[in-house]
Amino acid sequence: MQQETEIRQALARVASGDAPILRGFALWLLDNLAAVAFNSIRSLAAQAGTNPNTVTRLARELGYDGYDSFRAAVREVVQRRNSRYGERAQALRHRSGADIWEEALAANLVNVEALFSAEGTELLESCVDPLLLARRVHTIGVRSCFGIAHYFSYVGARAFSNFIEVPVTPGALLDQVSAATSEDIVVAISYEHYSAEVVRACHVARRCGARVLALTDSHSSPLAQDAWKVVRLPMSGPQIMPSLTSAFIAVELLLSAMAARSPDAAARLLAFEGRMERFGGYIPGR
Repeated sequence: MQQETEIRQALARVASGDAPILRGFALWLLDNLAAVAFNSIRSLAAQAGTNPNTVTRLARELGYDGYDSFRAAVREVVQRRNSRYGERAQALRHRSGADIWEEALAANLVNVEALFSAEGTELLESCVDPLLLARRVHTIGVRSCFGIAHYFSYVGARAFSNFIEVPVTPGALLDQVSAATSEDIVVAISYEHYSAEVVRACHVARRCGARVLALTDSHSSPLAQDAWKVVRLPMSGPQIMPSLTSAFIAVELLLSAMAARSPDAAARLLAFEGRMERFGGYIPGR
């Protein structure tokens, strides 16, 4: 990838320069570049055996405003690396469990931190009222994203009258989305590799005049094309497939914020729970 090549070339330049402290740290980063994506300045300095000032100094030597912008660039590289699932699994070969746990935890903390940025929460906030006011809210997700789509539509249908549960039978996806109108919102969830069914559903939704809320990994995603809003999901991590933690958190936040503003959500949920208890759908705990 061009961006990774440019970063490594810049590191190699510093590694051959005249400043011994920067030289050693740049050499270490050439072998441990991914560590930048998942660590604070202090944590990275401790791992590399250097000090936080050196970390900041190197970031600026590489042409970045500071460590945060350097980390963001590396994070993007790491997120795009090994996009094929087989390659991601191969990259896990012979790594220790402790090493994988540590990187996965650090990556998820970074992902959640990005989702909870001021920009990220403001974007989610801007979706709440339109979702409540939409005639219908359709949710589209297949394969690994089906679980997220199902959760969002299932909980949404229990709490709100305008949610349509995610389609599961063959052909039902087109049946549902083709009936959408300009008063509807279609929530579409997918990441690279982008599921063809979801991409087609977005195309149909737009042709029907519906607003598409894209939950995806990049603003260059085909789901983002002409979308009403795009929630970019940070998905970095060593897992076999891109991490879906931020996607689950995003839909949980949307549902919670909608419930907080809905005059009917609590009553609908209480009625649902009452039916489940009455007819044995729930088994009480001890």
